[in-house]
Amino acid sequence: MSAPVNVIVQYILLRRDLKKMKNYNDGAIIAQACHASSAIIYKTINDDLTKSYLNDLDRMHKVVLGIDGNENELNELSNLLKQNSIEHYLWMEQPENIPTAIAVKPYYKKDVEHLFSKYKLYR
Repeated sequence: MSAPVNVIVQYILLRRDLKKMKNYNDGAIIAQACHASSAIIYKTINDDLTKSYLNDLDRMHKVVLGIDGNENELNELSNLLKQNSIEHYLWMEQPENIPTAIAVKPYYKKDVEHLFSKYKLYR
């Protein structure tokens, strides 16, 4: 059985180097992804693709990827997404004011997957 052609997916990218920081245990890192995901869903709640994504809760598809670099690489990715008119949310953890995660609004996978092909699943 093949995957649906028009699957809607949300990409979330997390900095892997957070694991080395004393304030970021597994729960704190997962929270970063959740914060970014919630923020972009809230910001795009009236978008047709976001509505479609949320209307099929049992089949929501997220891809969580890791960024091997530091905050500079996350900022560069945010700029690339802006240049390609890809709506996303760059989560800034407070009070440290450091970027930790990016979540992209739901898009058709075929339309955005090329932007994330160099990243591997977060582990």
